[in-house]
Amino acid sequence: MASITIRNLNGKTKKWLRVRAAQNGRSMEEEARLLFDQLQADENSNIATPAESGPPISNASLQIEPVSMTGQTDEVAERLRGSIAGTGSEILAGKQVLLVITGGIAAYKCLEFIRRLRDRGASIKTVLTKSAAEFITPLSIGALTAERVYCDLFSRDDEHDVGHIRLSREADIIVVAPATANFMAKMAHGLADDLASTIMLATNKPVLLAPAMNPLMWQHPSTRRNRQILANDGLYIIGPGTGEMAESGESGTGRLLEPIEIVKAVEILLDDRPKPLAGMRAIVTSGPTREAIDPVRYLSNHSSGKQGHAIASALAHAGADVTLVSGPVSIPDPEYVSVVHVETAVEMKQAVDAALPADIAIFVAAVADWRPANSADDKIKKAKGEDAPAITLIENPDILKSIGTLNENRPALVIGFAAETRNLIKNGRAKLKRKGADWILANDVSADAGVMGGDLNTIRLISIDGIEEWPTAKKQQVASRLITKIVEFFEKESIEI
Repeated sequence: MASITIRNLNGKTKKWLRVRAAQNGRSMEEEARLLFDQLQADENSNIATPAESGPPISNASLQIEPVSMTGQTDEVAERLRGSIAGTGSEILAGKQVLLVITGGIAAYKCLEFIRRLRDRGASIKTVLTKSAAEFITPLSIGALTAERVYCDLFSRDDEHDVGHIRLSREADIIVVAPATANFMAKMAHGLADDLASTIMLATNKPVLLAPAMNPLMWQHPSTRRNRQILANDGLYIIGPGTGEMAESGESGTGRLLEPIEIVKAVEILLDDRPKPLAGMRAIVTSGPTREAIDPVRYLSNHSSGKQGHAIASALAHAGADVTLVSGPVSIPDPEYVSVVHVETAVEMKQAVDAALPADIAIFVAAVADWRPANSADDKIKKAKGEDAPAITLIENPDILKSIGTLNENRPALVIGFAAETRNLIKNGRAKLKRKGADWILANDVSADAGVMGGDLNTIRLISIDGIEEWPTAKKQQVASRLITKIVEFFEKESIEI
C-alpha cells in the first residue's frame, strides 16, 4: 500500500493544502483523502493542480479576536490565518514602525499606541497630517517617540534626499491610525497631495489601517467601496469597534480600536517565526466542571485550568487554530484562542463535538465522573432532626472516550490526561487502552504533589511505544514540551492511499 508524507510535499503544495483544508473546515489529512478519492472516482476529470490553481482564497476576512482584519492573500495573509503573536518583546524588538496619524478626534489614542510599541522594543517614526495637528501636537508625539515628527511634503530639510521615499522604505510596517474616511478615499484613488498620501503610494511594505469615523460615514456606500478597493490592493484593515462615539448621542460602529488591539495586529503581521502547526485545528479542554446540586451548591474539583490553558496557548503560538473549551476558572483566557465557556460535563461534550473536525484533541479538563440525577430548583434547607438528603448520582458522558473511539472524523492525535493519586503508570496504561487515546499524560494529583491549583507538574507520557518520564517543570514548560512532541508526531505522520 502506497503512502505519501505531508512533510515531504513541496512548500507550495503544502501551503495550498493547508489553505484549502481551512477553507473547507477540514483537517489536512481529511482534505487530502477527499482529493485522492475524487481523483480515483474520475480519472478523466480536469482537476487543477496546486501549481495551476494556487491558494483558493481571495481578500478573505481574517478574524483575529477581538478584531476583524481584511487584506491581501499572500504570505503575510496566510500567516495571519494560522499564526499567533507571541511575546511582543520578541516580535517587535528592533522593528521600525511608521505611524501615520490623520485628522480625527481619536488621534489622542496614538500616544498610548506609541508607548506600547516602544515598551516592546520597536522604534517609531510618525507622520502627522495637517488635520491631525488640530487634535494632537508634534511636541507630544516627539516626546514619546524620541524622533522627529514629519509633517510637510516640501520640507527643505527632509526632502533634500527625497524624504518621503526614504520614510516609506525604511519602515517594516506602516500603520495609519486613525484612518479617516477622507484619507481612505485618497488612498483608494491614488491621490498624493501631501506627505502622508505620497508615502502610501511610494511604499512596498505592509500597510495596516485602523479606521475611525462616524458610524454613518463608515456605512456610507462611498466608504464601503473605498475600503473594498484598499483590501483588494493588499492593505490590512483592523476594526473599527462599536460603541459610544465622541459626538453626543451617537453610537455604532466607527470607534478606533484600543491601542493594545492595534499593537497585537502589528505583532501578527511582523511575526515571521516558523509556525509548525499552521493550518491545523486543535481542541483543548481545561479546568473543572460543576454539577449543580441546587442553585448554590455543586460537585466539582480543584482544577485551576492552568495546564489546559497553557497548552492551548502553546498550540496557538505554534500556529494551530485552537478552540479551548473551558470549565469555570479564575484565570484569563489565552490570547488568540477561540474560547467556549461551559459549566457542566454535558455542556463540555457538546462544545467539543461542535468544534470537530480537528487534527488534534487534548483533554486536560478534570471532568466530573458523576452528576446529581436531579438538581433542586431551590436551595436545599437543613431541618432540625432530619437526616441529610440523599443525592442520587448518574454517570457523566466520557468525553475522551467518545472522541478517541470515533470511527469517522476522529482527530489524527487524541491526547488525554490521567489525574491519579496512586498506581500512576498502571492506571495510565489502562486509561490509554480503555479510552482509545494515542497518548496519556499521567500526573500525580495527590494533595502532597500540589499539582491541582499549583504552577508545577510532573508528567509521565504513556503511549503504545512506552513511557517517557518528564522532570517536574512549570506548566508552561510542560505545554512547550508537549507541543514539541506533537510537531514531531505530525512530521512523521503519513497518509495512506
